[in-house]
Amino acid sequence: QVQLVESGGGLVQAGGSLRLSCAASGRTFMIYTMGWFRQAPGKEREFVARISSMGGNTAYIDSVKGRFTISRDNAKNTVYLQMNSLTPEDTAVYYCNAVRGGNSPFFDSWGQGTQVTVSS
Repeated sequence: QVQLVESGGGLVQAGGSLRLSCAASGRTFMIYTMGWFRQAPGKEREFVARISSMGGNTAYIDSVKGRFTISRDNAKNTVYLQMNSLTPEDTAVYYCNAVRGGNSPFFDSWGQGTQVTVSS
């Protein structure tokens, strides 16, 4: 089991940027496709982006394409989410997890997440 710790969230004005980090424990981090998920108030948690184990392939939901970039550093056991041109609709708690088929989370347990709040 990999343990995940998210950080980097905060309060930002619309149009601003944030960079989220997810630090993972365990020696098997590099074998997993990793992803970011988010949960807005009153909504279900949703998939946002994923990156393949060696970083060669990425995918995003339509609403963040061209604004968000996912990356990873396997030497540091860390996955990142660079978020630009933020809008109030991006306000949510952001979580990372490994990703399996259908962009569903792999691990049953989640980290504490990191809060992103975008003001208009």
